[in-house]
Amino acid sequence: MSTRTIRIWDLPTRLFHWLLLLLVVASFVTGWVGGNLIEWHARAGIAITGLLAFRLVWGFVGSTYARFAHFVPGPGRVLAYVRGQWRGLGHNPVGALSVLALLAILIFQAVSGLVANDDIAFEGPLYALVDKATSDSLSSLHRQNFWIIIGLVSLHVLAIAFYALVKKDNLVKPMITGVKEVVDPAHQPARGGGLVAFLIALAITAGVLYVATGSFIEVPPPPPVAPW
Repeated sequence: MSTRTIRIWDLPTRLFHWLLLLLVVASFVTGWVGGNLIEWHARAGIAITGLLAFRLVWGFVGSTYARFAHFVPGPGRVLAYVRGQWRGLGHNPVGALSVLALLAILIFQAVSGLVANDDIAFEGPLYALVDKATSDSLSSLHRQNFWIIIGLVSLHVLAIAFYALVKKDNLVKPMITGVKEVVDPAHQPARGGGLVAFLIALAITAGVLYVATGSFIEVPPPPPVAPW
């Protein structure tokens, strides 16, 4: 049976995937160590916020297999996958649910971190927009949510290992090269997600980063110096 190689993951999707991995690891290390690294933890969090904003936009304007409309499954697709009847490309229905869960939990982590505080010296860039009680509550959830992220990432890695070892399907390679060998003649290469779509996603991401850094918040003037 002949195979052919088709484009499945576009470059922005692949860059998002690997940059997000690096930044999540960086935020974990800097948050765990704390101390002087907490500022780098905040920078990693802001960068993650930008990446997540980009991915949400790319889910609507990106190429075929990156779009939510293509991979967000309904009950019928999940049932077909469980029965071994799903023959699609990109994220399988169960994998898609995992991706959506990771995106949702990371969005919460990023947003809660923007208003968090540590009662010592750190305040998130948007701390001034909420009251102290709200910040304290979200700071606590931010710390607890870390373990949920660890759990979801672990399941993600285990699923990749299962596919590689049991199903003999390497899911990592296409996320590096962007292409995959297929047999089914009905499978088509990814389309769309061109330069205009990329620029739109970048522009919206820039707007989100402007907000996330608190650049729009006016810094109160210092108190007047008393005359001698």
